[in-house]
Amino acid sequence: MKVTINDVAKYAGVSIKTVSRVTNNEPSVKQATVDKVNEAIKVLNYQPNLAARNLAGTKSYAIGFIYDNPNAYYIIDMQNGILSACKDKGYELVIHPCNAKSDTICDELTQLVKYSRLAGLVLTPPLSEDPKVLKSLNEIDANYVRIIAGEGIIEPDGLTILVNDKSGAVEITQHLIDLGHKNIAFLSGDLHHESTKERLLGYKQALTKNHLILNENYIIEGKYSFESGVEGANTLIKLKNRPTAIVACNDEIAAGALFAARLAGLDIPGDLSIVGFEDSPFSRQTWPKLTTVHQPNSEIAQVATELLIAKRREQDAKFAKTFTPEPVIRDSSASPKH
Repeated sequence: MKVTINDVAKYAGVSIKTVSRVTNNEPSVKQATVDKVNEAIKVLNYQPNLAARNLAGTKSYAIGFIYDNPNAYYIIDMQNGILSACKDKGYELVIHPCNAKSDTICDELTQLVKYSRLAGLVLTPPLSEDPKVLKSLNEIDANYVRIIAGEGIIEPDGLTILVNDKSGAVEITQHLIDLGHKNIAFLSGDLHHESTKERLLGYKQALTKNHLILNENYIIEGKYSFESGVEGANTLIKLKNRPTAIVACNDEIAAGALFAARLAGLDIPGDLSIVGFEDSPFSRQTWPKLTTVHQPNSEIAQVATELLIAKRREQDAKFAKTFTPEPVIRDSSASPKH
């Protein structure tokens, strides 16, 4: 027969309500009691029915992951990080892809919170950066944590995970400059993402710091896709004074640029160095393997979810944390031929 909460309570010698408080990770239970209940759960192999708990209780135990991002690797990393925190804290995960540019996005998200009875939302760019979305969620007192690109942009009452993309872009561009490159191009992602703006700003900052002239022809606007990398690289390769190095806004773009360059007969990194951003599997699946910037997306998502759950339980917790991506040097960057 299936083990019930009544069985756990009887074995541990506590009330059903106490078992419920322990399985919900509520902070007000004495550690000795928590240990007794957890021992009973382990011995009896009790599996709480989280879905039934959501329906029966006054509290919700589901976290929503809201995203509009075409990069499957990014989405998987974020899901894994959120799931890790949810499993540890006794929550479920609701995944909700959406179109951030939709005219009805605000209504869509407020309805989701109301009818799915979500305990909170993990918002990723560009939704986490949209004032209209945030205003709508605030109007219904929704709990959410924002993952955004930037540094020092902390709201006093909000949960925020900052990813210092600019610093990562400065360092990866500096890596190319240190190798001797002076003609360095930039392949952009979608400009409605703050991460794109921050990475472009870091690229420009590194050039300025090293007294290198910014060539506007070297900055190609695009999207976060392999195809965009191919198109952007083809444009750069055809320039009379083509660059000797490319900073791509993510690894998918960089992989597309590498593909286009090799089709054009260029040696990588001999004729053209190419670096990416994020350290996704794309960076390790190309040949040569991509020099890139490591961004710990799973850890970012896990920490974001832990902050969200801690705030909901009114536990003491830091309401902001900053992650700084760091360069990973591989085989796609080298000194230019003289």
